[in-house]
Amino acid sequence: MNPPANITDPLVLFMPSGKRGRFPVGTTVLDAARQLGVYVESVCGGRATCGRCQVEVQEGNFAKHKIVSSNDHISALGAKEQRYAAVRNLMEGRRLSCSATIQGDLVIDVPQDTVVNAQTIRKAATDRIIERNPAVQLCYVEVDEPDMHKPLGDLDRLKVMLEKDWGWQDLLVSQHLLPQVQGILRKGGWSVTAAIHRDLDSSRPTIISLSPGLKNEAYGIACDIGSTTIAMHLVSLLSGRILATSGTSNPQIRFGEDLMSRVSYVMMNPDGREAMTRAVRDAVNELTAKVCDESGVDRNDILDAVFVCNPIMHHLFLGIDPTELGQAPFALAVSGAVHTWASEINLKINTGARVYMLPCIAGHVGADAAGATLSEGPYRQDKMMLLVDVGTNAEIVLGNRSRVVAASSPTGPAFEGAEISSGQRAAPGAIERVRIDPETLEPKYRVIGSEKWSDEAGFDEAVQATGVTGICGSAIIEVVAEMYLSGVISEDGVVDGSLAARSPRIVQNGRTWSYLLRDGEPRITITQNDVRAIQLAKAALYAGIKLLMEKQGVETVDMIRFAGAFGSFIDPKYAMVLGLIPDCALDEVKAVGNAAGTGALMALLNRDYRREIEKEVAGIEKIETALEPHFQQLFIDAMALPNKVDPFPKLSAAVKLPPRKTVSAEGVAGDTAPRRRGREGHAARRARD
Repeated sequence: MNPPANITDPLVLFMPSGKRGRFPVGTTVLDAARQLGVYVESVCGGRATCGRCQVEVQEGNFAKHKIVSSNDHISALGAKEQRYAAVRNLMEGRRLSCSATIQGDLVIDVPQDTVVNAQTIRKAATDRIIERNPAVQLCYVEVDEPDMHKPLGDLDRLKVMLEKDWGWQDLLVSQHLLPQVQGILRKGGWSVTAAIHRDLDSSRPTIISLSPGLKNEAYGIACDIGSTTIAMHLVSLLSGRILATSGTSNPQIRFGEDLMSRVSYVMMNPDGREAMTRAVRDAVNELTAKVCDESGVDRNDILDAVFVCNPIMHHLFLGIDPTELGQAPFALAVSGAVHTWASEINLKINTGARVYMLPCIAGHVGADAAGATLSEGPYRQDKMMLLVDVGTNAEIVLGNRSRVVAASSPTGPAFEGAEISSGQRAAPGAIERVRIDPETLEPKYRVIGSEKWSDEAGFDEAVQATGVTGICGSAIIEVVAEMYLSGVISEDGVVDGSLAARSPRIVQNGRTWSYLLRDGEPRITITQNDVRAIQLAKAALYAGIKLLMEKQGVETVDMIRFAGAFGSFIDPKYAMVLGLIPDCALDEVKAVGNAAGTGALMALLNRDYRREIEKEVAGIEKIETALEPHFQQLFIDAMALPNKVDPFPKLSAAVKLPPRKTVSAEGVAGDTAPRRRGREGHAARRARD
C-alpha cells in the first residue's frame, strides 16, 4: 500500500532508513512504517505485549528535511503502553509504535539495538548496524475456539486470523506441523505465535513453526564454511543482536590439506563424497550446539540459516560431487543462490528452518567471495577497490560502481605455514611478528599468547606456558620482507651468503644459505626454499591482481581490503614490501576480518541484501587466469621483491627500500644497479606478446 499523498497530512521521516511519507493524524507509527517499507518488528499484532516495536521521537528543527519534530506531535502514553511499561520496563524516551499515533510532523528513530528479554551478548562480530528485514516474521494471534455450528478446522481458523490480523494470504504450512497444530493451539489456550517464512516477494509465505502463546524471540545462524575453519554467528532475528560467535576446525582436513586434494579423495574413494559431507555437517551441528550453549538458546528456536563457502565446500556441504571443479572448465553444479530446508541437509535446528546459500561467482570464486563482496561493496564505490581474501586459493575482486571483475589465484598453502620448514598454523606459541636490525642482522620476534618481544625482559617467563613452537603466516610474510629490507636477501629472493662474515645468523645449508631466526629448541631457520615458497605464492597472487588491473585499464588502485582471518593479521606495509599487493597509500590498506561471514550476517538479517548480491554477482566479470597468455609474464615479474618492473612510489615514500643487489643462486653477491632496470625490456616483451 502506498502512503497517502495529502500534503496537509503530517510528514514523518524514519531514520536511519531515510524513508518518509505523509499520513493522516491518528495513524499508528507502526502502520506508517509498514506502508513505507520500514522494518519495525512486531510479534503481538498491535496488542502492546511483545514490546518489539519500540521507537524514539527525535526532537528539533531538521532544516535539511524541512521537519520540526517534537514529542508533542505524537499521542500521549496510552493505557496499553502504560501497562507494558509497568510490566516490562519501557525505557525513557521509547514508545510502542503499535500504540503511539501521529499527531504532527515527526522524525522517528528505529533503534537497531532494541532488545526485549535478550540474553547476554558473549562476543561482538561486527560493529556494523544492519537494517533488519529478515525472511522470518513472528506473528501472534488469538484463534476462535471450535464451534459445532462452524465446522472449520483448527488450522483453517488459524489461517483466517493470520489474514485478519497480519494480512497473510495463501499460506503454506510445513508438513511436519500438521500433526502438531491441534495440540499447540490447546496448550496455548487458543493463542499461538506463528513463524512465517517469506524470502522472495514472489514466493508463497510458509508457516514453518508454531509456538503456544506469545513467543517473543527467534534466532538465525550465519556461517562461513572455509577449507580450514568454520565460523558461525548466532543472531536474534528480531533485534539483530549477535549472541555468540565461535569457530572450529574443518574436520575435512583429515581428507586433504587443500581443496584439490579433497577432490582427489572423492575421485579415488567410492564413499569419499559421503564421508566429507557427513564430516562437515557434523561439525556445523557441533558448532551450532556450542553457540546455543554459550547463549542459553534452544536450537529449536533457530528458524533461518545463511551459509557462505568456497565452491568445493559449497558442493560438499550440499552433498554434491565436486569432481567437475577439479578439472577444466571447472563447472559448478549450481552457481545461483540455493534455497533449501535445514532438515534436508541434516542440520539439527528447528525442523521447519530454512537455509539460504549465497550465489557463487565462478568455479573457483565462491559464495564466500560473494559474501565478502556484499560486505565491502566495491560495486558501491566511486573509487577503485581491491578486495583480497588470502588463502590456499586466493580470491580477488576489483572494481567500482562502473564495473567489477574477479579471479582466483592458486597461492598454495605457504601463507598458512605449510611448505615452510618451521611453519605452522596460527596458535599459541607460534611466532607472529618479526623485526631484523639492518646493521647487526639480529632479530626480535613476538609469539601468539604474549605481548612481549623476544629482546624484552621477562619474555621467557611470558612464553613459558606455550613455548616457541614455529612460525605462522603473518610472521612468514614479515620475516621475508625484513630479510629483504635488511639486505639478507636480494630483490630476486636469494640469501646473500657473503653476509656470513658479518653475522652468525647467516648459515650455510648445502649449496644455499639460510637465516637463523631462533637458536634454541626448536631451532627456527628461514631457508632458501622457504623464501622461494613465499615468492611463488605472492607472485601468483600479485599476477592475478595485476591481470584484473589490466582488464580494468588502471595502473593503480585507490583502496585495498584484506578479507579472511589471515588477512586480519597481515601488516599492510610488509605485504606491500613483499609485493603481495600493488602500490597504494598505506592508510588505504585495511583488514576487514571475516568479510564473508559479515556478508552472511547481512543476508540473514535482511533479505533485501540477498537480492542485492544475486543481482551483483550476475554482473561480475570472471577472469580465468589460466587462459590469459600474459599471466605467465606477470607471474615472472612478480617473483622479485616487490616487483621486477612495477614502481612502488607510495611505498617508497613510507619505507626505505634497499638498492638492487644481484646475488647468484649460491648466495654470492654481485654489483648493484638501479631498481627500475628492465622496464624497457618488459615493454618490448609486451609488444611482442
